[in-house]
Amino acid sequence: MRISDFSARKTRNQYRTFITVAVLGGLVLTACGSSTETPAPVAEPTPPPPIEPLPEHATFDMPKALLGRRLYHDTRLSGDGTLSCASCHNVAAGGAEPRRVSTGIHGQQGPINSPTVLNSGLNFVQFWDGRAATLEEQAAGPVANPIEMGADWAVVVATLQASPNDVQEFTAIYPDGITQANVTNAIAEYERSLQTPARFDAFLRGDMSALSAQEQRGWATFTEVGCTTCHRGQNIGGGMYQRMGLVQNYFELRGTPLTDVDHGRFNVSHDEADRHRFKVPTLRNVALTAPYFHDGSQEDLASAVRVMGRVQLNRELTDAQVADIVAFLGSLTGTLPEHALMPVAADPNAPVVAPEAAAPATPTATPTATPTPAPTPATPAQ
Repeated sequence: MRISDFSARKTRNQYRTFITVAVLGGLVLTACGSSTETPAPVAEPTPPPPIEPLPEHATFDMPKALLGRRLYHDTRLSGDGTLSCASCHNVAAGGAEPRRVSTGIHGQQGPINSPTVLNSGLNFVQFWDGRAATLEEQAAGPVANPIEMGADWAVVVATLQASPNDVQEFTAIYPDGITQANVTNAIAEYERSLQTPARFDAFLRGDMSALSAQEQRGWATFTEVGCTTCHRGQNIGGGMYQRMGLVQNYFELRGTPLTDVDHGRFNVSHDEADRHRFKVPTLRNVALTAPYFHDGSQEDLASAVRVMGRVQLNRELTDAQVADIVAFLGSLTGTLPEHALMPVAADPNAPVVAPEAAAPATPTATPTATPTPAPTPATPAQ
């Protein structure tokens, strides 16, 4: 549980306790005839803000993350040795596919736009339809998907086990060595480490100079028109499912035939109430992750904002409102942690040695977080 969560719960519990005591006390006084005065109304506690800042540094296991970084960029995880996780989720370019759909093994085209991997550890589920409950489950899927990386996990594990460097590195971290579970755990730990604090986080902490006047107007508009109903929490999204076309039919507006992936969460739950519902995407680094929506139908951010205003909020946003919101969304472009990118000239199959400062802490009754290095600016797509 985060400290902020604990504090909020503690405040709510204290408030409930206070109300209970006040009510019981009032009943006792009335019964005894000690007072006939009406008690003063008790003010409601201030609700928490809809969006919370990211921590300045993520908490994760650095040796696992560095191993996961190498595996994330390792083409041996694909069936023909041509693709890696980074092929569709380029960390240096916003962590998402810069095309409408991804190209998989043998040039096959995927059915859906690839969401960003940055800050994905803050999502409540993974994939647009939420079919993976954890990052480990998500990491396992594309490797074995015949139109994505098209590999066989048994072959992948055997290939890694045949490498002395891989065996040495895995056994230094995982007592049972190279297994599918350990490969996906390392990749997931790397992905959990990819948090990107932005100028907006500094603004939320009280630095008013972190945003321009237009960005601040955009934040105010974003809140006033109702965007924070769904895009909330530390990840500014990623915390709930929502129907695509809540108040107007998005798919009629799009004007193209429905596809299987347009059914969203329904494909997993088979519950009619879930038809066209998707995990609300994070808006962090959204200026780097065009095209937009699960179908990649919107090429630019301004168009995506207009469509969302219409089909989710029943609002025709003005040009000024759209421009201000787009400016605000630009303030969500964050910085990558220093370890996020592979060393330029490194052999992707060479063992990665963690820096001394990032060595795992000795286990204690109260584990301590492993600090991350200072962040460096993310590189936008070229």
